[in-house]
Amino acid sequence: MDTHFFTKLAPKYVEPYRNYYTYQNLQSVRTASLIFLTLNIIIRILYHVFPESLTKAQNFPEFNFINWIFITVTPVFYLVSHLLVLHMRKTRRSTALMALFVFVFSLYIIVCGMYSSFISTSDPSNSLTLYLIALSVVSMMFTFEYYETLVLIIGTELLFTIMLYHAQTGPTEMTYNQMISAILLSGFYLTSRYFFSFKASYYGQIIEIREKNVEIEKANIFKNQVLGTVAHDLRNPIAAVESLTMMMAMDDIDEDTQENLNMMRESCVKARTIIDDLLDAARNVDNTGLGMQRTEVSRFLQEIINTWKIQQGGKQSVILISNIQSAYALINSEKFTRVVDNLISNALKFSKDTDKVEVLLNRDKRHVIIQIKDYGMGIPNNMLPGIFERFSGAGRTGLRGEQSTGIGLSIVRDIVNSHNGKISAQSKEGEGSVFRVLLPEVV
Repeated sequence: MDTHFFTKLAPKYVEPYRNYYTYQNLQSVRTASLIFLTLNIIIRILYHVFPESLTKAQNFPEFNFINWIFITVTPVFYLVSHLLVLHMRKTRRSTALMALFVFVFSLYIIVCGMYSSFISTSDPSNSLTLYLIALSVVSMMFTFEYYETLVLIIGTELLFTIMLYHAQTGPTEMTYNQMISAILLSGFYLTSRYFFSFKASYYGQIIEIREKNVEIEKANIFKNQVLGTVAHDLRNPIAAVESLTMMMAMDDIDEDTQENLNMMRESCVKARTIIDDLLDAARNVDNTGLGMQRTEVSRFLQEIINTWKIQQGGKQSVILISNIQSAYALINSEKFTRVVDNLISNALKFSKDTDKVEVLLNRDKRHVIIQIKDYGMGIPNNMLPGIFERFSGAGRTGLRGEQSTGIGLSIVRDIVNSHNGKISAQSKEGEGSVFRVLLPEVV
């Protein structure tokens, strides 16, 4: 935090910060005047409640007189501050009149504390509590420029000196009281400037955050536009390649050519998946409010596995193992298919060609449990805690050189969460991994 004991803020912050703290000052005047008025009304009520012997105490007539002044003058400050607050809410700009009003109220509060200290005893050095409280309240509640604070201090000291002469204080007592007042006013200046610096630092941070947010929002819009254009331009050639492979597969071809076509088709599918993942991550797609339907989970999983079997040219690498006859859950078919596809794809990516990937279906009392289990290379312990975090660095190259965007599992987690489900992972390096998805079961 930069301190501004005798300096101003940077030029670009001076006017906005003055508008900001002037509005805060006016609100503080309104609050402080209401509290001060309430306290004096309570004192007035107690004056009538307490026995007459107590109200005849030494200097009570002076307290009685000044109490009426406080009750009369303070509502004026409240009403004016309220009107100025309403005015500034409309204009959002401070004026010299507003600054002068806050200055006068601050001097008023200090003089109230000062005078109360004088009338409590003829020697104010014996009773400076109210004077000190008034200085502390003003230094913390109100924000002034350093030159305004100095003028306030000079005015306060002049009034203090006048009251000392009025009280006919002797030279020794006057010097002693002036020293005490100077110490209190020095502390008032340091405290006031510290709060000014603290509030200025806070305001500067808020402004910088707002400016950064605007820049980020503009960059985000531009990024989405670029990604949308790139995705559209990439999908067309990928779709063309996929269509050609499907047309070629209809002809009489040998086994090697069929294998090559299958690989081309799988690459197209993976490319489309990567494009979709990147777009979802970039747009921060909101998965809440999905159109979900009651779905028989076993049949749903079997259809996905059949699709994988076709993509793999009839291989039985992915198998469904179900310990239940049927189970139902509310599922968005399009979104949740991506969950299962992504988990199966990851399992195959880090498994050997001869390894199986098992999709296990089970249930407990309240959940349908889907597990995707592989016997591949597993996940290192240091990566496991962050695998569901976006761009966490947990993405790795597959056994056959498949690249990872590092965002697939984060999207999987978001989709599972949007289904009111939970996902977790267990793994042992060199032995494989198990991803466990829990979905609320419906009847």
